[in-house]
Amino acid sequence: MKQYIWFDGKFVEFEKAKVHVLTHSLQYGSGIFEGIRAYATDKGPAIFRLKDHVNRFFNSAKIYS
Repeated sequence: MKQYIWFDGKFVEFEKAKVHVLTHSLQYGSGIFEGIRAYATDKGPAIFRLKDHVNRFFNSAKIYS
């Protein structure tokens, strides 16, 4: 089963997601990351505590604004 990630504004196959070695976030650790996983349910995909994930993401982003 292929895995996809959200990368640069679109879904990309996991193996094809590449960043340049001199990317600022890699060189200096200046980035915002939040992992969110979807789980298969009888009613379709579900994300556990999505609101908490989104709140953490935006709270981290406040540093950059």
